Amino acid sequence: IANDISWLGSGPRAGLGELALPEVQPGSSIMPGKVNPVVPEALIQVCAQVVGNDATVTLAGHRSFFELNTMMPVAGYNLLQSIELLAAAARNFAERCVDGLRATERGPELVEKGLAIATGLAPLIGYDAAAEVAKEAASSGRTIREVAQERTKLSDEDLQRALDPTSMTEPGLQRRED
Repeated sequence: IANDISWLGSGPRAGLGELALPEVQPGSSIMPGKVNPVVPEALIQVCAQVVGNDATVTLAGHRSFFELNTMMPVAGYNLLQSIELLAAAARNFAERCVDGLRATERGPELVEKGLAIATGLAPLIGYDAAAEVAKEAASSGRTIREVAQERTKLSDEDLQRALDPTSMTEPGLQRRED
């Protein structure tokens, strides 16, 4: 998640730019406007440490013969350290990154220009017709909405409902209202 947030917050112009990360330290001296994703990067580093600790705990389990558990001290130390690191890092990530995240206008813009949104047309006009709309939109540089308005007999209301990305996250199929 931290890695995804870093990428989604990359920019301001040449990155994905779908999220605006909170500014928690001065930005780049050579790229004005850039917000360094230091909090997500810190969480990623903590996760790397925990993976290393897990390897130690695993090895300790392999080396504890019979019921002597001679490696219990190192296993316990690394387990407790991992718990403390993850608790602190999760709190820091929530307070200094997640709480201040905000979506930019880039996400909805990409959805509107994307071809995947044609999926919402299939229950109304059929898979093949929806695929043709998507192909034409791709080849012409127009949006799915523009091509569908021209090539289908869907009302503006049906088209709006079919191409609403939020409705695609809910169970059920869109139906044409006649």
